[in-house]
Parts: sequence; C-alpha cells; structure tokens
Amino acid sequence: MKRVYLDNVATTSILPEVLEEMLPYLKDAYGNPQSLHEWGDAAREALDDARSKVAALIGAQPEEIIFTGSGTEANNLAIKGLAQARESQGKHIVISAIEHYSVLHTAKTLEKWGFEVTHLPVDKYGLVDPKEAAKSIRDDTVLVSIMHANSEVGTIQPITEIANVVKRNGAVFHTDAVATAGTIPVDVNELGVDALSFAPNQFYGPKGVGALWLKKGVRVIPFLDGGVQEGGRRAGTENVPAIVGMGKAAELATEEMESRMVHLSAIRDKLIGELPSRIEHAILTGHPTQRLPGNASFCIEFIEGESMLMLLSQQGIAVSSGSACTSRALKASHVLTAMGLPPEIAQGSLLFSLGLENTEDDIDYVLAELPPIVDRLRQMSPLYSKFLKGQQGGS
Repeated sequence: MKRVYLDNVATTSILPEVLEEMLPYLKDAYGNPQSLHEWGDAAREALDDARSKVAALIGAQPEEIIFTGSGTEANNLAIKGLAQARESQGKHIVISAIEHYSVLHTAKTLEKWGFEVTHLPVDKYGLVDPKEAAKSIRDDTVLVSIMHANSEVGTIQPITEIANVVKRNGAVFHTDAVATAGTIPVDVNELGVDALSFAPNQFYGPKGVGALWLKKGVRVIPFLDGGVQEGGRRAGTENVPAIVGMGKAAELATEEMESRMVHLSAIRDKLIGELPSRIEHAILTGHPTQRLPGNASFCIEFIEGESMLMLLSQQGIAVSSGSACTSRALKASHVLTAMGLPPEIAQGSLLFSLGLENTEDDIDYVLAELPPIVDRLRQMSPLYSKFLKGQQGGS
C-alpha cells in the first residue's frame, strides 16, 4: 500500500543533514554551555553558531534570539512577559479570534490576572482588517498579537500594515510566525514587529525546541525562575542537540526557500484545482491566493472530518482535520467558525499540509482515494439524505 504523509502542519520530518549535525551533541559533545571547561566551551560555541543561523533566517541579530522548548513556550513567554512588563502603562491586549491556543489560552490566563482582552474578528478568508485593528487599540493597550499566518487554513495576514497601525499607537506588537518562519520569507525588519515566535519542527528540524525573537530594547518578564541562561530571560539548561538542529534547519531553509516554495505551490495548486471537481460540495477554506505554499484546506459537506481521517489512514494517507492541537477534540474548529462557517460544515474540515517529500503522484493518489471515501460516508449521513430529499422536493 502506498503511504503518503500530508500532515506537515503537525510536524515535519527531520532532514538527514539536520540529524547528522545533532548527533555529536547527543553522544560526545554533551557539555553544558554554562560550564567553564572544554566540554562547556564546545557546547557554548555550538549554541552561538546555531543562534547566528537562526537569527539569519529572520533577518535578526543573534543576541535577539531566545531559545525555548517549543513554539508554544515562545508564545507564552511573549504574551505573558510583554504584557506584564508593561502593566503599569495599561492592562489591555488585542489578539485575533483565530490565534493558536497557545495565544488564546495565555490571553485567558491574563484575564484572570486582571487584563482585558479584545478579540479581533476575521473575514470569510480568515484575514484581519488593519482598520479593525486600529479601532481596537486604546490608550491602555500595551500589547497586540496577531499571527503571521494561520496553519489551519493557510491565510497569510497583512502583518506589516497592522504593525504600522500598532506603532502609531505605541503598543508592542508580537506575531506568532510558527507557520511561516522557514517556510516563506520572514524578515522582522520588514514586518515591523517587536517580537516573533517560531519553531523548527515546521521546517524540517527537531521537536522540543523553539525560539522567541525579541527586538533589542524591548523588555520581557521571564515566567521561568532559575538560572541566567538565554540572557536571564529563559532559565534552564539549553537543549544543545535540538538547538543545533534548529540552526542547521534554519540554514537549509534560508538556502532552499525559493525552490521549496515553487515545489509546494505547484502540488498545492494541483490539489486545490482538482479536488472540487472530483467531490461535490467541497469548499476551499482560507484565502485563495494569499496562503501558505503547502496548505490546501477544505470543508467537505455532510460528513465529519474525523471519519474521513480514519478511512484515509486505512489507505496510507495521513492528513488532519482542524489544527493539530485540537484534532482529537470532537468539536468544530474555532478558526473556521470565526470565519463564518456553520459548525455543521466546519465539522467536515480536511487539511492537507504538503511537504518536500510529496510529489504529484501523491496528489493523484489522494484524488483517486478520497472521492469513494466521501461517497461511502455520505451514504450513511442523515444530513446528506435530508439534503437530497430537499433537492428532490424542490425539483
């Protein structure tokens, strides 16, 4: 049976070059970067080298990179740390309605701490309107956090325009760029943000590591108490092998980004172009053009996404339904409902997140296997039966 992995939004594989770079730091070069001897020196040099490569990926300075344990931790550090550092100036923050749960739930925590949170709406494509962002900012707004792109529907936000609005009002601007850094060009200077979160398991590096870029001069309150690692902003012994892997993955992404985007866009467009003609009532979600190169997301009406996932898996095809963090929760995606899709349609979401190893043959396989699965499920669907009876009654 053919095996096709189309769930790169959950995690990508580790490239062989990345694994090879990591192995010495898992075996022989195991020193602690804070130690004052040759083992520590070797680890510290590796850490510095990786920091430079990671910074180069986003047009930053090495000293502005704070390594964390994941993209989620980077978002927590940014939202909690930036807000707390400015609470004497105000206790109002602004986020979008479609943020990752590591931002949404962190904002809920801040509400328990006395902050007020405004959730910006999005349009049917999942886009935040910069004018709406401007209206939401008040004199006591200290932080705005809008994701660079939504990994579930692929929509890329007009971050530079929103940043201009935020800057005019004096608030600090953070963006969750986990879905974009290493995938499309990201330059913190061009974006105009003050802080940016990202993680290498989205660009063929290891899991268990992430980073927060913090613009020089921007203050953050650490939420982990401990030692002086990462300039005193993130305590805990650094995960040197993973950080080295992130550095190598960032280096490769910088070198290969253009060719990767061309490859992914081509097979994405094939899937987006052909699937609706093979399956009736398949709705493309997200912006039709302003989207991530490897993202093809749909809602298949009258059936549930989980059922499609299970039957596709039996055919060797791995995809997801909704975000990776909620794929085991039997509820409609907050992203899709915020975009105006009714829950009964949002329940039928399918996300194909394509990777470097995918080919046109993989897409052809999906296009051959998915339609009979949809037909089989619709034959058992009371919603579809009701729809057909309605059509017959109206004819």
